[in-house]
Amino acid sequence: MMVIPEGFAHGFQVIKSNSELLYFHTESYTQKAESGVLFNDKKIGIDWPMEVVDISDRDLRHEKITKKFKGLNTK
Repeated sequence: MMVIPEGFAHGFQVIKSNSELLYFHTESYTQKAESGVLFNDKKIGIDWPMEVVDISDRDLRHEKITKKFKGLNTK
């Protein structure tokens, strides 16, 4: 089990084919809170353990971090 603080960026890579991810949230879904950063942005510097081969269209549309970046709006 992992607890991720509210507003904290997170991403996952499944490394076993029979894996499942189950989310529990503190609030109901709101589209206004949907945001993120591009998973392969060099400014984040994540060294993914495996090649990223299956990623949602939504996640592919996230932008890279720029100098104007002040965090993500989660409210």
